[in-house]
Amino acid sequence: MTAPDPVRAARALNGGAAAVLVLEAIVVLFVPRGIAQTGPGLTGFRLTFLLTLAVLLILAAGVQRRPRGLIIGTVLQVPLVLTGLFNSVLWLIGGIFALLWLYLLQLRRDMLGSILPPSSPGASSEPPPGPQEDQPHQ
Repeated sequence: MTAPDPVRAARALNGGAAAVLVLEAIVVLFVPRGIAQTGPGLTGFRLTFLLTLAVLLILAAGVQRRPRGLIIGTVLQVPLVLTGLFNSVLWLIGGIFALLWLYLLQLRRDMLGSILPPSSPGASSEPPPGPQEDQPHQ
């Protein structure tokens, strides 16, 4: 099933993806409080990793309008799940967010017919004719 208005559906899905990334960033910013009270505590590496990840998630939310925004958001799901190395509860939280992201990708495929947006508006799937196609065969 495809959406009756693909442009509008794409904008809505991009907004949903941006919202999920912002929620992920907020959750990542709450993580240092929990890590500080367990195990080896909050080390400099862990704090730097989490703050960098939160900033990258917010920046990725800002570029969801662009074709590469969806790819960046998808790539950032890997370090989000890997925060589970810091605390075992984070495996669950990262996994839930990754599943939510996969659900958004599935919705995008169902509504727009493709997970990835076209590289440029109005791009054709056929390659442009080459120099040999312009000349008649002799």
